[in-house]
Amino acid sequence: MAVKNAMTSDFLHSAYGGESMAHMRYLYWGQVAVKEGFPNIGTLFEATAYAESVHANNHFREIGGETADATVTAGAVFGNGKTVHNLQGAINGELHEVEQMYPVYLNTAKFQDESGAQRSFHYALEAEKIHAELFAQAQAAAKAGKDFEHSTVYVCPICGHTIVDEAPDKCPVCGAKKEMYKEF
Repeated sequence: MAVKNAMTSDFLHSAYGGESMAHMRYLYWGQVAVKEGFPNIGTLFEATAYAESVHANNHFREIGGETADATVTAGAVFGNGKTVHNLQGAINGELHEVEQMYPVYLNTAKFQDESGAQRSFHYALEAEKIHAELFAQAQAAAKAGKDFEHSTVYVCPICGHTIVDEAPDKCPVCGAKKEMYKEF
């Protein structure tokens, strides 16, 4: 069933577009990182791209087949630079979602009693907080000429929760079991 309220629908469309663009941007930036000698940063970008596709799919599912024009407020840079620059673009985009976009979208969905949209926005918000932190850690390493110290990244395919080194027994955001996490 599609959402009932136009504003929540607009926000789902916008979030879908932003997450889709982040997915593609991170895949490309991951390739750049690998070429620059940062394979673990490349893995982080690849894993985070997967998490962004989880968010996009969740938003799309909540749209329920409804089509509409939507302004995309991704809040992130486009183009390509060196890995340190690309990581700053990723940090800026994630912080935009954490500090600006998803709190407004989530509060609107709550106000409009759109439970599916609330869940989708909540999942994305919680994952984006982690992404911003992981990208900041990776950028600090890259600025020092080093690779990100974590080589394995795990992503929950239900909510996009992202963690390094080892998946939790149970996803702290959606409750998915450890076995469901995708390893990168």
